[in-house]
Amino acid sequence: MILRATPNALIAAAAALAGCGGGSALDNPANIANPAGSGGQKLSFAYFQKCIDPVFKVPLAAAGGTNTCASGGCHDTVTGTGGALRIIGAAPEVDLTDPANTPDVVRQSDMFKNFYSSQGVTVIGMPTQSRLFAKPLVLNVLHGGGQVFASDQDPNAKQIAYWISHPMPEGQDEFGPASGGLFTPTGECQPQ
Repeated sequence: MILRATPNALIAAAAALAGCGGGSALDNPANIANPAGSGGQKLSFAYFQKCIDPVFKVPLAAAGGTNTCASGGCHDTVTGTGGALRIIGAAPEVDLTDPANTPDVVRQSDMFKNFYSSQGVTVIGMPTQSRLFAKPLVLNVLHGGGQVFASDQDPNAKQIAYWISHPMPEGQDEFGPASGGLFTPTGECQPQ
């Protein structure tokens, strides 16, 4: 006798697997392909370092205020189970004013690894299509860590959306001078 799974059984099995803390491996692609016409644009490294990476280190209220996105069991590079996004929680900030920190040097840093992983789960210019924004809000996608931000108006969610919505202009890499326009005149993270 040959047993065949019904479509409903397959959907139930996929949902059960997705609830195993970290989501289904089938639901977390290694990278998200940007739509045609995106032109290979990059996101700002300076904005990421100052405004986005710190979000991964904020204690999560849903986890009793002790766990972070970058901690073990979540998106930590060593013990994390959180899909494609991998974060080195102890990544030191890179001094971008130091002439010794050329783009090649910065690209070897742990902070750049965090940037690269984060950019890999975005669709540049489209926050709601980007897993970096959608998963912590549970916007039409499962997130093993549950809902991290109460709404898209959470200041951290707004910063992630702002970063994704403001790519570097065509012809500039992630270190381009347009990064300066992403900050307030006093050097604070937009949006305020």
